[in-house]
Amino acid sequence: MKADSATASPAVQLIEITEDNNDQRLDNFLLTRLKGVPKSRIYRIVRKGEVRVNKGRVDVNYRLMTGDIVRIPPVRVAEKTEQAFVPQTLRDVLQNGILYEDEGFLVINKPAGFPVHGGSGIDSGIIEGLRRLRPEATFLELVHRLDRDTSGCLIIAKKRSALRRLHELFRDDHVHKTYLALLAGQWARKKMLVNAPLLKNVNKGGERIVVVSQAGKEAETLFRRIKLFKNATLVEASPKTGRTHQIRVHAAWLGHPIVGDERYGLADVNKTFYGKGYKRMFLHARELTLEHPATGKTITFEAPLPPQLQGLLDHEEPV
Repeated sequence: MKADSATASPAVQLIEITEDNNDQRLDNFLLTRLKGVPKSRIYRIVRKGEVRVNKGRVDVNYRLMTGDIVRIPPVRVAEKTEQAFVPQTLRDVLQNGILYEDEGFLVINKPAGFPVHGGSGIDSGIIEGLRRLRPEATFLELVHRLDRDTSGCLIIAKKRSALRRLHELFRDDHVHKTYLALLAGQWARKKMLVNAPLLKNVNKGGERIVVVSQAGKEAETLFRRIKLFKNATLVEASPKTGRTHQIRVHAAWLGHPIVGDERYGLADVNKTFYGKGYKRMFLHARELTLEHPATGKTITFEAPLPPQLQGLLDHEEPV
């Protein structure tokens, strides 16, 4: 059933730019301030000069500076009187799965099965759900991403200054990431640094797939064996770089794909594990270590393994 809508009373807004929005493009700033207004309309009011910065005309590409005064004209925005739907499972994790929070950012234990953001027909991503549950928050942005079927530590910035600094840390490989993965079969090695370049491709069905190729970008993952089972191996995977699907592709390259990985795994192996109760890919972002963006102190966040995965591990036959 469609929600009833009301029309917000329009009024001229004069907004002084703070450090949080310093260096943000004007169009992105307006999209945040005028939620529900089509992008084409925002571009039109800027082009017509209805939006002003320091009383002058600017382009949509203009980058805001601290102290700028932005004039936003009266714009009617249809507002839903009902709160947008957030699935209860997602609501629970966003309310109870917070591992850390301060004024600059927060860390949540992301559940498997939810994308970090909506798109491609998906309405309820992690970031959209968080924004709906915290309508008073003026800034919430993803710092990095996890695959839909991966659980664990996910950082979300609450201030632009924190977002910029955290992006720098990730870009310069100054964030130490540790994942837990269950590999199919018995991996004979105890430790191995995989250095295999990765190239993004699109298959015939239009699905994005990553392959090992000398034409790709450098990618390194350190695998360390934790426990050997009769039909699987629990490993710790620490990616030194942050390529798309890196751990999954490197595990498959080893000849031991991640259990439950439908894209890079083995169908017959996955079917066997599905029969034992494995309903998802066994990849979990357990730990993140980085410099705090404000204090510079080293800080570590740890997300416990989901009970479902721990329970399955407890029933695996050890060697």
